[in-house]
Amino acid sequence: MAAALANPKRRHRRLLLTAEAEASLAARLPRPWPVQAERVERARFQTFLTEDAVHQGIALLSEPLPPVPLEDALERSRGPVLLLDQVTDPRNVGAILRSAAAFGAAAVVMQDRNAPPETGAMARAAVGALDSVPVAREVNLARAIQTLQRAGYWVMGLAGDANNTLAEAKPKDRPVALVLGAEDTGLRRLQRETCDELVRLPITGAVESLNVSVAASVALYELARGD
Repeated sequence: MAAALANPKRRHRRLLLTAEAEASLAARLPRPWPVQAERVERARFQTFLTEDAVHQGIALLSEPLPPVPLEDALERSRGPVLLLDQVTDPRNVGAILRSAAAFGAAAVVMQDRNAPPETGAMARAAVGALDSVPVAREVNLARAIQTLQRAGYWVMGLAGDANNTLAEAKPKDRPVALVLGAEDTGLRRLQRETCDELVRLPITGAVESLNVSVAASVALYELARGD
């Protein structure tokens, strides 16, 4: 919440909070805030949030952030790039954004279609990373891969049937982009064919695959790990 309020690129509509939440937020983010705070009782949140929503006495209504052009993100950073091939669960996307922030990713790329919009569930899972990691939305993911290749990136698709592991194949002389597919279908054919190389994570036969957000975190750690 504090990260969203501190982001000058966001347009805020309403900020509702309890007295306790107001004091806690002020300790983390000194005033003035970009939107007028409205003091409410905790019971008020039950009128517009689901019963299982985690709000901690504060709710912020904001416009979604505009997508960042991929080329602009690459100009600011040469960190790893994650491309999500029809990953549709907003909680998975949020968790991937959190890992991307932790490991210095340059951007997370999703499609305009077949990808979730920015939601409260995504924001909660991202824990502030929505406002720190550039998100690019592309019409055609294969063309985004080609853009990265022209920019000097080695594009690697995570696939359980790949011959080499990510640790064996990761280059040391160029930045890396990772393409991750949906849990049920994996990478689609066109993305597999457009990648420079397919790689896998060395998991045991006890499980068929990892959750896509877990796979993203493990892969980002492997790229960051010094040999």
